[in-house]
Amino acid sequence: MIGYLAEGKPEEGITALVAAVRNGLGEAGLVEGKDYISEFRSAGGDANLLPGLATELVQHGAAVIMSVDTLAAARAAKAVTTAVPIVFSTGADPVRARLVERLNRPGGNITGISAMNLELGSKWIGLLHELLPAAKRIAILVNIENADAARLIITDTQEAAFSMGLQTEFVFASNEGEIEPALSGLGARSQGLSFNRTWRSGIARKWRRSQFARNCRRSLRSRILRKPAV
Repeated sequence: MIGYLAEGKPEEGITALVAAVRNGLGEAGLVEGKDYISEFRSAGGDANLLPGLATELVQHGAAVIMSVDTLAAARAAKAVTTAVPIVFSTGADPVRARLVERLNRPGGNITGISAMNLELGSKWIGLLHELLPAAKRIAILVNIENADAARLIITDTQEAAFSMGLQTEFVFASNEGEIEPALSGLGARSQGLSFNRTWRSGIARKWRRSQFARNCRRSLRSRILRKPAV
């Protein structure tokens, strides 16, 4: 049995991963329902439920636990078993997050993949500073639905902005309906915005359609057009 553990709702990130696992196992000649079964456990956004859900998967005989969305899910699975293999997928540095001992030799019963895109906060700020060199205050829209990722993003971007002499203003949202109100409160206080990469695609599209995002794009286009050719 393959156990899938998620902090968020099942439809918010599991679908693509489950399809990829099924395809990979299918290429190896394994068919779901015949050669293996899948069980899903979702905390619905409440990280406090994760240890109990991970324990359920172990008790139901999971041969492997797939942690599919947050560091909290991976940590919960790691805490309840040292015998069942755990596979995680994250955008954070798993060594910095203390999931594994090192990248080349994770150690223990846990391994996985990391896009490391949460460690790019300094790059986002640097690029924005290059595009808007006159900007002194930059806003960062942070998805607080994923608390671990939010902490990493805030720390990384604050350090980068400080080194460049920039002020930061963090605005927070956890779902599609909160994005426009969060951005509307910025007004003219901040001249640029960095958008963190932990959002689901539907919410990302909502941000791109927001008035603040449209204003940012107009400002960037105007600056690029005014920039003399080298």
